Amino acid sequence: MPDFGGGGDRRNFLRRVFGDAVERVARATEERFVQSHYVRPPGALPELAFLPACTRCGDCGTACPVQAILWVSTAGGIATGTPYLDPGHNPCVACTDMPCAAACPTDALTVPADGWKGTKLGQVHFHPQRCVTFEGRSCDVCVRACPIGETALTLDGDGHPVLHQDGCVACGVCVRECISYPTSFSFTVGEHR
Repeated sequence: MPDFGGGGDRRNFLRRVFGDAVERVARATEERFVQSHYVRPPGALPELAFLPACTRCGDCGTACPVQAILWVSTAGGIATGTPYLDPGHNPCVACTDMPCAAACPTDALTVPADGWKGTKLGQVHFHPQRCVTFEGRSCDVCVRACPIGETALTLDGDGHPVLHQDGCVACGVCVRECISYPTSFSFTVGEHR
């Protein structure tokens, strides 16, 4: 007879095996669900570590010079009261010193050693069919507004915006500042680093 552990107790063995599998599935599902809804301030821990580490103190929001940090409502379940960003409407301005992360009293937010290099809040997409420069009009509003600069957004030889995904941190400033309607840039939530 096989040894199931715990003195051959098959029930405990099955509970241990299936319990671990259920826990892994629940963790993966929760991580995917929560991350698909909230863009955390820069320097955030991965979502499942962020939620218990965040004390909901509000210090990050107070430190944000443009008041871009919002708070998850009571409908947010386990994320209620935690900070998030809405880069498509109220963008982060990519402060060099990340005062929001520096103000955090726990490790929920920390200033990355390499700053914005390698940090992304999501992903910005450029839609040339909406851009006024493709209608023959001159415009460089997005390029002038970009807090990251040439590593993220430039104009090509014809005066059209060129979005450089490797350098873009997805702060959302171009989404808000674009003069086209609808805007030539859009923001999508993705796993940020």
